[in-house]
Amino acid sequence: MQFGRTYEEFEVGATYKHWPGKTVTEYDDHLFCLLTMNHHPLHMDTNYAEKTTDFGKNVVVGNYVYSLLLGMSVPDVSGKAIANLEIESLRHVAPTFHGDTIYGETTVLDKWPSKSKNDRGIVHVETKGYKQDGTLVCVFRRKVMVPTETYIKERGGEQPGRPELSAPAEKKSEK
Repeated sequence: MQFGRTYEEFEVGATYKHWPGKTVTEYDDHLFCLLTMNHHPLHMDTNYAEKTTDFGKNVVVGNYVYSLLLGMSVPDVSGKAIANLEIESLRHVAPTFHGDTIYGETTVLDKWPSKSKNDRGIVHVETKGYKQDGTLVCVFRRKVMVPTETYIKERGGEQPGRPELSAPAEKKSEK
């Protein structure tokens, strides 16, 4: 399984469809709200959402949707990243509700070599998130610093921190 890409592997115009999607539950939404101290009743209070909002039900907090999409993109885009440099834009286009399934895809907009170090480059991407019915819910653009093949080779290959596993010692049978 590929986990991220080197600079050379990115092609301007390529689109990566992230798999699998994620069905958002009420628990997911509430836990994210609690972890980030976002206690807006639109996300946490069903009675409030039903009686006082245009939606008539709780809306999933937008930063959770963004976080899901960012996470979905890691195996295709930033699994080898040296750094996420910038979130250039973030738009929440339509609401997500409990029970919706989010799918994502990322398109490479541009790429260029680093000006300061020749073993890395910058990749400019746009990620879009859709609900199960095809409704666009979130769009963001970011710049990611990624390694070149040279960077990977000089630092021990694809998984430099992974320990070498030895075969388990065979147990002697007792008589």
